[in-house]
Amino acid sequence: MNLVFLGMGKMGLPLARHLQAAGYAVTVHDPDIHRVRLARDAGLRVSENLAADLKLASMVLSSLPHDDALRAVGRQVCEGTPAGVALVDTSTVSMQASAEVGQLCAGTNHPYLRITVSGNNHMAEAAQLTMMASGPQATYQEALPLLKCWGPNQFYLGEDEQARLMKLVVNLMIVQTSAMLSEALALGRKGGLDWESMWQVIAASAVASPIVKAKSLQLGQPLLVRDFTPTFTVHQMLKDLELILGAGKSLHVPLAQTAMTQQWMQSAIAQGDGQQDYATIIKVLERASGLNT
Repeated sequence: MNLVFLGMGKMGLPLARHLQAAGYAVTVHDPDIHRVRLARDAGLRVSENLAADLKLASMVLSSLPHDDALRAVGRQVCEGTPAGVALVDTSTVSMQASAEVGQLCAGTNHPYLRITVSGNNHMAEAAQLTMMASGPQATYQEALPLLKCWGPNQFYLGEDEQARLMKLVVNLMIVQTSAMLSEALALGRKGGLDWESMWQVIAASAVASPIVKAKSLQLGQPLLVRDFTPTFTVHQMLKDLELILGAGKSLHVPLAQTAMTQQWMQSAIAQGDGQQDYATIIKVLERASGLNT
């Protein structure tokens, strides 16, 4: 199988590396010179003539930053590869843009598989992602050996945009976990509870989900040294919040709590913390409560 992988960002690069390590022939491309250099340093073959490589592709994979990038890649695949070559996209994008690409692919006989992933770039590096797929089931079965290179869990959800929506459902719960922690921890600190003790109890309690335990390891240190190094920045989370709220609007689902969390993220940016981990909204609630950060 001759794979062309478009997009060597923080997720795309480790995904392509895992495929190559599994023995697949992978050619990669990215418009960013820095990302191309990282791909070469990782031992990946970088395309010198993308049009020629696309003509020889058995399957095209992509990991892209936004809707317009997916639309552009959809056109590129439909115009530059033979009919029957599948596009397998792993980006976090809107359902609307994804559906547009789906219509384009259907019109040129290019199977289109949506693969959304749950997990950050560290989990991608460790091949511990969870994959959610929707699109033609036959294409999913063809791509399944590739998906198993990226993590232990794969779920097929339907023929259309189900994977895109499921990603937003999961991310809504992740960001709202951060909002829940922000309020709870501010309440505890203001009432005199010890910061480290709170994290120890929370991590051993009924609410100790994997994401809570991960944040406990990251943030449950003494206040002066707690670590907001980003696993996913505030700016990145705002993009996902816009997609989540957009889906709520189109489906007529009120997402009032999520809308409030979006405002807290905006406050974090205004306070200079936009490049920190999205859990930095903990500091937004602390400041609003008169606590030192």
